[in-house]
Amino acid sequence: MNKAELVEAIAKETKLTKADSVKALDAFVNQTTKALKGGGHVALIGFGTFKVSKRAARTGRNPQTGKAIKIAAKKVAKFKAGAALAKAVK
Repeated sequence: MNKAELVEAIAKETKLTKADSVKALDAFVNQTTKALKGGGHVALIGFGTFKVSKRAARTGRNPQTGKAIKIAAKKVAKFKAGAALAKAVK
């Protein structure tokens, strides 16, 4: 499902206009991004949790040459599914 399909599904289920559904989805994405950028997390009970995790610097290999390369440390966004979502998908 892409963004357009998600917007259409939200509009159909909530009986909002597509324009309002786009605003709602964009607001969710923006607020989630702000929370993660600020070092926080977003927990939606039953659905899951978005959080930031730190990845340590490490040594990798160039697959073409086999030469060792350094991979810098960075922060990554992670999502862990909640119990209800995990059960529904199972």
